Amino acid sequence: MKKDSKKRRSGDSCYTQSFQVPYEYPVHFTRDVFDKSNPALANVLKRSGEQGPHRMLAYVDAGLVSANRKVLPALQSYCTSHSDVCDLVKPPEMVPGGERTKNGWNVVQSIMSTIGQARLCRHSFVLVIGGGSVLDMVGFAASLVHRGIRLIRIPTTVLGQCDAGVGVKNGMDEHGKKNFVGTFAPPFAVLVDFNFLRTLEAKYWTGGIAEAFKVAMIKDARLFAYLCTHAAQLRRREEAAIEHVVKRTAILHLDHISKGGDPFELGAARPLDFGHWAAHKMEVLSNYRLGHGQAVSIGIALDSSYAASKGLLTTVQRDRVIKAMKDIGLPIWDKLLAETTVDGSSVILQGLEEFREHLGGQLTITLPNGIGRNVEVHEVDMAAMSTCMDFLKRSL
Repeated sequence: MKKDSKKRRSGDSCYTQSFQVPYEYPVHFTRDVFDKSNPALANVLKRSGEQGPHRMLAYVDAGLVSANRKVLPALQSYCTSHSDVCDLVKPPEMVPGGERTKNGWNVVQSIMSTIGQARLCRHSFVLVIGGGSVLDMVGFAASLVHRGIRLIRIPTTVLGQCDAGVGVKNGMDEHGKKNFVGTFAPPFAVLVDFNFLRTLEAKYWTGGIAEAFKVAMIKDARLFAYLCTHAAQLRRREEAAIEHVVKRTAILHLDHISKGGDPFELGAARPLDFGHWAAHKMEVLSNYRLGHGQAVSIGIALDSSYAASKGLLTTVQRDRVIKAMKDIGLPIWDKLLAETTVDGSSVILQGLEEFREHLGGQLTITLPNGIGRNVEVHEVDMAAMSTCMDFLKRSL
């Protein structure tokens, strides 16, 4: 019977569809992106190869506008000066920033409605200027309308410029889970303007550096050494130091997407989420009291301690990353790590199963295997992880 069940039924057939679609997008590192003499944005619009002016809607992070009142008039003046390529169909709209913006459909639906009312087509442009949460929400909405409108990102935070703003994903929090809803939608272009970092709150300045530690520990020992030796400069917000970190981190992120063999994360591994299984859980549990960068920092400290407990890092390497993050002003512990359920089990450790579900397949956690290298593990020693939580509290 088993042999017969493997035979093709009469009349059955299968045609396997296979195709490749090459895709590229530029990531420009610049300053004063809305200075009339800066051609970067105009050149991005011309890149479409179509006759201008190109219809465009702009969405701006409300937090950025509060900190930098010149950004809206500068954007509008730029579009007026480049009217041969840019048709800003209505004044820029402000979008509330912060992780709470990503929790629920209201903001996404509002953006989609505005795009519809403006009658943008698939060859129009949506420009989004702001932090990671605003980039996520506007990018998600733009990816849904007409199955995708051309998106230009201008990230304005450290995290946005070195990580969230240069990749191919966007997402929204739903069902109490981080990035439960989202799409893979590469941008048309990214413009990184370092001058926007000058008005950042300290929380977002230091928080973004956690993403640099993440990629350095698993991919680039030289960047990790730079973070450690320049911790004081980074805390003092020295521009040369942060620009080096942002650019190197962004390029490592981009190289992983293009050369890692899994740009749309079809497998169960996700190396660039090192430290994120705990971070995602802590963000939601804290009701976003913890920013993404702060939560990632704690997650990195936890997974680095666990890696040391399993012989993947030396205690010297573990202590070095913890000291460097603390020197920059990043946290390594939070009271949520001590929170337990009614049966005494760790609340944070529940995040492992949620992480597995988000990735699909078997549980796959990326850990550093020495500095600058990584290894995938599929099982977690819960007792050892709990011990690491206690160790971090003692290390405060």
